[in-house]
Amino acid sequence: MNRETFITTMAAASGTMAFAGGRQPRRAFEISLAQWSVRNLHWGKEPGADKLDPLDFAKYAKNECGISGLEYVNSFYFGKEGDEAYFNELKKRADGEGVESVLIMCDRCGTVGDPDEAKRKQTVEKHLPWMAAAQQLGCHSIRVNAGSKGSYEEQQKLAADGLTKLAEAAKPYGLSVIVENHGGLSSNGAWLSGVMKMVNLPTIGTLPDFGNFRIDRKTGEEYDRYLGMEELMPFAKGVSAKSHSFDAEGNETKSDYFRIMKIVADSGYKGYVGVEWEGGKPGATEGILLTKALIERAVAAL
Repeated sequence: MNRETFITTMAAASGTMAFAGGRQPRRAFEISLAQWSVRNLHWGKEPGADKLDPLDFAKYAKNECGISGLEYVNSFYFGKEGDEAYFNELKKRADGEGVESVLIMCDRCGTVGDPDEAKRKQTVEKHLPWMAAAQQLGCHSIRVNAGSKGSYEEQQKLAADGLTKLAEAAKPYGLSVIVENHGGLSSNGAWLSGVMKMVNLPTIGTLPDFGNFRIDRKTGEEYDRYLGMEELMPFAKGVSAKSHSFDAEGNETKSDYFRIMKIVADSGYKGYVGVEWEGGKPGATEGILLTKALIERAVAAL
């Protein structure tokens, strides 16, 4: 099957799988696209594909993938901080495609739970340009990383303090601040849910990621992803459907999407489920469409 035939087939399948057998799903979740999924297209590193301008992210999501929610990644816009004209153009293109800007994922902006209070404040300052961009685009949240150092309890307190400071800074922008399980103790569901309880603010929440439960890259220590999802979903303001590879039946090889989507649905969550393709093969479009179709099959089975 060539690439064009594959994309056409998967697009058609994703539009019908949610209603397979005439069954109505318990919850027709909306699907968004994490920009990290197209990193190789942005970098010009995908064989046989043209380089994708970050300004054309909305066009790609809607026309190539049939997805109408956008999750931006700030690293693709480094150097554009504070450039209102640029983000106006980005918004104009999203509006022109009839898609919604959902959130901006913020990386390399300091350490939210840094043991040094002055550095925690600097971290807040580094997030401000992205808050402004998120507001300009019409996003509901920015996603941050709750990194820290120290003991289990010390890191909880430091992360909670940093998130509280971010929540205060985000108020004028009308934004929520959400934390992804993204390595270290943030990938421990009990730890991060404990941080949420310590902060206890309506504008602070989580972005549970199906596949980001590796606590220590060196030792390979991992937290149980299904337990972690159960612990993080009560605070969720977004959901990230991470995928790395698929078997012949179109199922993700590391995560049971049917089990996880039941956890998501049972939590009462209503919102976007973000496709985040992180594999190498197939290419970006194929990986995104496989992930989208699997989400829809899992929802249809609820």
